[in-house]
Amino acid sequence: MAIEGSKQQVLDFLRRHRQEYISGEELSRDLAISRTAVWKHIQSLRQEGYQIDAQTRRGYCLLATPDCFYPEEVAAGLETSWLGRSLYYYEEVGSTNQVAKELADEGAPEGTVVIADCQTGGRGRRGRNWLSPARKGIWFSVILRPRVAPVQAPQLTLLAAVAVTAAVRERTGLPLGIKWPNDLLAGGRKVCGILTEIKAEIDVVEYIVLGVGLNVNLEAGDFCPEVRPTATSLYLEMGRPVKRLPLFRRILYQLEKWYERWQEEGFTPVRTAWKEASVTLGREVQVNSWRENFHGLAIDIDDEGALLVRDAGGQQRRFNSGEVSLRPV
Repeated sequence: MAIEGSKQQVLDFLRRHRQEYISGEELSRDLAISRTAVWKHIQSLRQEGYQIDAQTRRGYCLLATPDCFYPEEVAAGLETSWLGRSLYYYEEVGSTNQVAKELADEGAPEGTVVIADCQTGGRGRRGRNWLSPARKGIWFSVILRPRVAPVQAPQLTLLAAVAVTAAVRERTGLPLGIKWPNDLLAGGRKVCGILTEIKAEIDVVEYIVLGVGLNVNLEAGDFCPEVRPTATSLYLEMGRPVKRLPLFRRILYQLEKWYERWQEEGFTPVRTAWKEASVTLGREVQVNSWRENFHGLAIDIDDEGALLVRDAGGQQRRFNSGEVSLRPV
């Protein structure tokens, strides 16, 4: 969804003069549109969530913008150079990752973002459903085309966890912990999931779609009974609503910053930041992989992002993938 033509001009004019009253006559004259067109555009913007006051002999005043992801609202405060500058917004979509993959196959440039206010078919790891209710979370996917070998692609999942953790801390002060490889926890419960999907040949990555699902303003009743004990939201942890739009912009900023650093300096800085935020290392864990269940102490991640676990007998195992359960402290 995007605001086009003269309605966008009206919005831009009101935004430039925010908290000021602008007469319909002035809008009509400066934008070279009729007074009737101005009125119709104001009504349309109000329906989309813009708070615009109107007073006789004073005109119109933009009081507040909606906390949603209209491309023009995202762009208005975006700090990135290239990430999110091409943005596809949907009120509702099956899966942002699926839309992003289709766009990537059609040649969409690196940094293209797909975001939705609601997903009806959101997915997590191992094909699990991801609850994505309308206007309560940040559900988005990014198209990336990194200059790395396919074996390095899993590092991007850990990078995304670092970036989202940093953005949430900056905007809310809430310290998140990262459970290997990509679950973000608040108060010991999952608040964010990250899903990466790759298209590659043997020695080259064509593209990676990075999907993020962050529970922002979900209430306890929004979670189904099965996940309620293990899931949470920023709202539940902080006791107050969180504005999604500025947080989303900050996530994009942190993603761009960490992605560029990864491309220039390699995995070492990401690995260091991931370890600082980890709630996995130094804990007794159970790793469920496709081959086995393994119990032991999580001691480190290696230079490729794999988890290193040592059992009671001193045997060390390396896991590139798997489901990690943290044993009680």
